[in-house]
Amino acid sequence: MGRAFEFRKARKFKRWDKMSKAFTRLGKEIVMAVKESGPSPETNSRLRTAIQNAKGVNMPKDRIEAAIKRASSKEEKDYEEVVYEGYAPHGIAVVVECATDNLNRTVANVRMHFSKGGGTLGKTGSLDFLFERKGIFKISAEGVNLEDLELELIDFGAEEIYEHEGEIIIETAFTEFGNMQKGLEEKGLEVISADVQRIPTTRTELTEEQEEEVMNLIERFEEDDDIQAVYHNMQ
Repeated sequence: MGRAFEFRKARKFKRWDKMSKAFTRLGKEIVMAVKESGPSPETNSRLRTAIQNAKGVNMPKDRIEAAIKRASSKEEKDYEEVVYEGYAPHGIAVVVECATDNLNRTVANVRMHFSKGGGTLGKTGSLDFLFERKGIFKISAEGVNLEDLELELIDFGAEEIYEHEGEIIIETAFTEFGNMQKGLEEKGLEVISADVQRIPTTRTELTEEQEEEVMNLIERFEEDDDIQAVYHNMQ
C-alpha cells in the first residue's frame, strides 16, 4: 500500500482542491450577478447562468443558496472585474480575468506571478487582436440529434456545434450569448455550463519542456483566489 496509496491520496486531494477553487470562483460569480440584477434567477439571466455552472460542477445546493443570501446582504463586499494581459515564457500570450475586492492586492499578485513564472505583465488591450470572445455552451449529448439541433439553433446565433466526450459544445459570437441562452431555455435543453471565453485566433506550438514552463505559470494563476479564468494561445 505505501507509494500507490500516497499517489491516490495526493490525486484525490488535488481534485478536491480544484473543486474547492471552482466553488470559490462560482460563488463570486453568483455574488456579482445578484448585486448586478437582484436575487431572482427568473429575472436575472446572469444569475441563472451562474447557478447552471455551479450545478455543472456539483456545487452543493445549500452553498449556492448561501451565496445568493450573502450577496443580498449590505455587509457583503463588492467585487470589481478586471483583466490583465501579458506574456508567458517563449512569447505565449496570456489573458487573466479577475474578480477582486482589493485591486492593489490583485495587481501586485498578478505582476508577481508573471515575474516569478518567467513572464511579463503588459498593457491592457495589447493582446485583444490575439483572442476572440465567444459564447460557449455545453449540453448533454444523450438523445440529441446533432444535425437537427444545429438547424434549430442557427437562428439563435450558433456558429459551431460539435460533440466532445459525451457533451455537445455550441459556440456563438459574444454578442449572441443572450440569444443562445434564451433559445436553449425555450427548447427545454438543460445547460451543463455557459460562459464567455477568449479563444485564440492563432496558436503557438512549443516543445514539451517549453510547454511545462508555460504551464507552471498558468498553474500559479489558477491557484490565486482573485483569478476567475486564464487564457493563452499555446497549441
